[in-house]
Amino acid sequence: MIIPIASDHAGFETKEKVKKLLEELGYMPVDYGTHTEESVDYPDYAVQVAEKINQGEHEQGILVCGSGQGMCMTANKYPNIRAALVYDENSARMTRQHNNANILCLPGRQLESDELKKIIVAWLEAEFDGGRHERRINKIKSLTENN
Repeated sequence: MIIPIASDHAGFETKEKVKKLLEELGYMPVDYGTHTEESVDYPDYAVQVAEKINQGEHEQGILVCGSGQGMCMTANKYPNIRAALVYDENSARMTRQHNNANILCLPGRQLESDELKKIIVAWLEAEFDGGRHERRINKIKSLTENN
């Protein structure tokens, strides 16, 4: 499975770690930048991944910035995106099981390598539970369909 990934300068180092983890797990990361630690604007990179997921070109993506919040806010401007800011393994799992998150947003300046791996594995292996959660996801989707 192809996983589009992007970061700003503050998330660059973590993005590089995530790419290696994805490859080790058998995924194919496609890197939309940034490619250095030189200061850039996170929305310019968030939209590249969000557009791919929003249009259905890929099922899941990963975004990284210093706090993860800026990438998450940007990605969630798209109607088919359910981006989730995750700081630990349990929240990673829950965002997939209950919210069917399709973009994982990570705080590049706050996670150690061992926790990062746990988060990535939990998020990629978890499956959407459906059921009552499907009804709630549909309510979220209706917000953008009606505007």
